[in-house]
Amino acid sequence: MSTLRSTTEAMVGQRAEKGPVRKRAITAPEALNEAYCYPRPSSFSRGLRLDIKGVTLLLISGTASIDENGLTVHAGDFRAQTLRTYRNITALLESEGASWKDVVRTTCYLRDIERDYAAFNEIRTEFFNQQGLDPLPASTGIQAILCRPDLLIEIETTAIISCPEASE
Repeated sequence: MSTLRSTTEAMVGQRAEKGPVRKRAITAPEALNEAYCYPRPSSFSRGLRLDIKGVTLLLISGTASIDENGLTVHAGDFRAQTLRTYRNITALLESEGASWKDVVRTTCYLRDIERDYAAFNEIRTEFFNQQGLDPLPASTGIQAILCRPDLLIEIETTAIISCPEASE
């Protein structure tokens, strides 16, 4: 037990010496607003940028067909909502100097997966082909109740890019 305790204490000491992981919010106000600006505010960041040992990790929160005023757009139109969701995620990625080629994982929430999955897969395949992705990101599809009844799809995204400060 003494060895475990000293190892743990050493690890904690190393962590304290290096300081906290640098993190900051990701925003793209020209595409979509912040969740805390909703008519009924929601407490989350659109995404977080984490700079860790020469690598930048972008964690983009569930993103949907929301406009720059916080309103749902394309209610009832699955294809248009999916494309707007991709547009919003693209804006968030670009705000950090990233692109879809940096995306390593998506989690896709569909209100009605049985009804919409075939259409979703077709739209996603077309979009990823347009982006020139190879390999494709890892992905999971989940049926879920979304935060608004008029939303049909929401996508979370994880991207990894080089951290410029690491090379200096």
